[in-house]
Parts: sequence; structure tokens; C-alpha cells
Amino acid sequence: MKRPAVYIIGAGPGDPRLITVYGLECLRAADVVVYDHLIPRRLLSYARAGAELIDVGTAAPQPMAQDAISYLLVEKAREGRMVARLKWGDPFVFDRAGEEALLLHEQRVPFEVVPGIPAGTGVPAYAGVPVSYPGAGDTITLVRGYEDESRTPPTIDWASLARLDGTVVCYAGAHQLPRILDAMRAGGWPADTQAVVIYNGTLPNQETLSGTIAELARVVHDARRRAAAMLVVGRVTALREHLRWFDARPLFGRRVLVTRTREQAGELVDRLAALGAEPIEAPVIRIVPPEDRGPLLAAAATPAAFDWIVLTSANAVDAFMQAVLEGGRDVRALSGPRLCTVGPATADKLARYGVRVDLIPDEFRAEGVVRALAGTGRLEGLRVLLPRADIGREVIADELRRAGAIVTDVVAYRTVLEDALPEQGPDVYGMLLQGGIDVVTFTSASAVRGFARIYGAEQAADLLTHTVVAVIGPTTAEAVRQMGVPVAVQPPESTIPALVDAIAAHCSTLESTKTD
Repeated sequence: MKRPAVYIIGAGPGDPRLITVYGLECLRAADVVVYDHLIPRRLLSYARAGAELIDVGTAAPQPMAQDAISYLLVEKAREGRMVARLKWGDPFVFDRAGEEALLLHEQRVPFEVVPGIPAGTGVPAYAGVPVSYPGAGDTITLVRGYEDESRTPPTIDWASLARLDGTVVCYAGAHQLPRILDAMRAGGWPADTQAVVIYNGTLPNQETLSGTIAELARVVHDARRRAAAMLVVGRVTALREHLRWFDARPLFGRRVLVTRTREQAGELVDRLAALGAEPIEAPVIRIVPPEDRGPLLAAAATPAAFDWIVLTSANAVDAFMQAVLEGGRDVRALSGPRLCTVGPATADKLARYGVRVDLIPDEFRAEGVVRALAGTGRLEGLRVLLPRADIGREVIADELRRAGAIVTDVVAYRTVLEDALPEQGPDVYGMLLQGGIDVVTFTSASAVRGFARIYGAEQAADLLTHTVVAVIGPTTAEAVRQMGVPVAVQPPESTIPALVDAIAAHCSTLESTKTD
């Protein structure tokens, strides 16, 4: 699909998962991504490596005038580059994408418009409010008022809208919301008309206020906010208490720190978000190739020389399989040796290469591997390949050698501890210090050491004692306890799904305790 063109893409109202399949396809293929400031960072992570990212929103560090944005699209397309223009919500609903498309047409630049979920329907849906319902009126009216941050409300014939007896959905700027509610009252809307005000719609910090328009007018006048909101007025809003789902999920409103490498964080982040949490990504380690890949490549070139290959992590799987597949080989090279992985997650990673595992120890830690291998037969003379991290524990190799096995121990990857978190990322230190993070997750002992390296051992321990620490398994738990920090959450199985479920169960117990 890659060709010189501009794709004007609706990214939806906030939740990065609401972009369409086609929109995501265009984003992943683009050479240049021009995006509004409201576009979530997680969505930008889907851009291909090396793509140019340009923030042109009104709240950007260097905002651009609308004409400049339009000509920027023309310029990038004429360079022969594929451009993804990411727009908040839907490009043609209360947005200026029409102006951009018109200039592209005038300049004879090919373009496509990829519709998105409009905020006027997506945000109410996340609040449990259908904008239409049988018996609740036959009209849906969208009122503009979001982009204009002046104190002047939109010029609307509110009296005529009141007679329509339908649903009104208004994009309300922070200054406009109180005046819009006042204007509705003055236009003949009954004071007891049901309404909701939704802040941060579709995001983990979404907040919904329900009441009559008179009650909501008092609330927004007395407690002014700087944030824009979505105002929904009509009988449909009474359904919220029956249809709310987004803010009823088990981890809704919880901030969870994810310390995995950026490349590996995806599954944990997605599962946390699916349960309502706000994942805060803070990679404290990096995975890099070994300084000398020679031993790994030599072992991978002759896998038939081994009786067993033991893989203790998903990183080991990736590093070893990449070495195997180099030089024109394929997975048939692994038809000779038997394969053992520590934990089902490592087995799942191997399965993605089309390779089935022969043995998964019942105990998902290094010590359990030796017992599991011993259960398959004599260890004496057994030829075992162990691709591992440079700082991996040598328990498996040492125990196997003591039992008479012949072990080839090669470094498959290096774990590098970060010195600091990215400057452009969230202020993790400040959030932890102020109690703004509910749960800190660690999925490896290396991540624990990386966290301690960034903040210093003593200060790191102090920060962690004021929050819930969740670990994936016993080895990681041991690293946390060595810092003098208690572990609050440890799942029965060392997998990401089990870890997320355990966090949800723990938070549910905390809520029950507060209620009691």
C-alpha cells in the first residue's frame, strides 16, 4: 500500500485501541506521522522505526498555524513520502481536516480520509450513555464548542433544540461549559432535565458527573476546571447506572508502573488497560546482543549436537531463534534436540516461531529445570545447550554438571541497566513520591536492580515501601525482598496474565477492606 500520499486518519477520542484497523495499517506504513497533541503516545508507538513524528497540535511545544500544517502535508508528500495525518476523533466532525484535504486536492496531492470514532458517540458510550434509545427521542444533535476556548458559548437556538425532545451532545470547552448550561436553562430547558458531564472521555482517568442541568450548572460554576468536557443532555443519560462498564472495571483509576523493556511491555500494558488501569511505562532495563555473538552462533549452527536445549526466558528464545535462522537455516534445524522452557510464556514465545516445546517444569524457576530434566532419564553424559543472559544465574548449569551432564553455556543477550528514565516520559519519581502510583510491577530480578540503579538502593526501597509491589515469580520476589521491601502480589504462575489477575484480585480486596 506504500505510495506517495496523505492519509487523513481519525484516531478516535482518546483510547488508542479505538483507531480503525485500516487507520492502524496506514500508520504503521507511514514515513511521516503528523499528529495532533491529543493523540495518545501509545498510539504513536505503532509508527514504524525511523518514521518522522511531527506534533502540530495547539498545545504542542511549537504549535503550527492551520495553513502551515496543510502546506507541511503537501511538502512531505511531494518528497515522495507516505504521510499519516492523525486527527483526534473523526477528521470530518468538528475538525479542520476538511481544509487540509481541500488544499491537498488543489495541489493535486493524492489523499485518502480514514474515518474514526467521533468523540460525540465514543465518549458517551464509554460512560454508559447511548446517544439514542427507543422512546428517548428521534434526534441526536451535535453542538460544536470544543476547539474554541473563548468564554463565549456557541450561538445556538436552544429553545428550538428543547422542542426536538432528543439528545444533545456538546463538545464543551472549559470556559464554555457553565455558560452552555446557563444558556440551556435560559432557552427553556426544564431545570430537571437529565444530563451528564464527561471529563477525559475513554481514558483511564475518565470522570463522569450525573445530575440535572441545574445541578450540574451549580457544580461546574462552583468547581471550575481547566479541562474540556463532553456534555450529554436528554433522557438517555438516565441509562448510565444500568449500562456503565468502562469505569466499573476492576482496575479502573489505578496507576500501574510497568518496568519492562519497551519492546516487551506490550502484553502487560494491554492487559492492564483492558481491566481499566492506567499503565505508566518506565523501562529500567534494555536488552542488547552479546558483545561476542560467536559462541551463540556456533551453537545455533549445530543444534543436532545437543540432546536438550534449555531456554529460560522469552529474550533467550528470540536471541537463539534469530541465531538459528541466520545463514538460510529454518526451524527444521531443531528437529534433533528436545526443548525445555521455563514457564508457559517462554513456551508461547517459542511457538510463535512454529516450534513446539517438549518440557515445561512444574516450578517456573531455574531450580525446577534440573529436577524436570532428571525426571526424563539419566543426566550423566547428557548434552545440554543453555543460551542465557549475561547476568543470568548459573544454578542450572552448575547443577547439571554436578549430575554429570555436559553443558554448553553461551551468552545469548545482555541485560543493560538504565542510568535514568527518558526525559520526555512521565515524572515517575514525582508520582511515586506523591503517592500517585498504586502498583509497581517487576517481571525480572534485572528490572529490580535497574530500578535500584536509577534511584539509588536506599531511596528506591523507600519509594517502593509506600506502594504495592507486584512481581511475576519467586526469583523476582527474592530480589525485591533483598532491598528490604515487602512483596504484596505474586501470582501462583509466573505469567503476565496471572500477574494481572493477581493485581486485580489484590486491588479488589483493598476496596472491600475500605468499604468494610
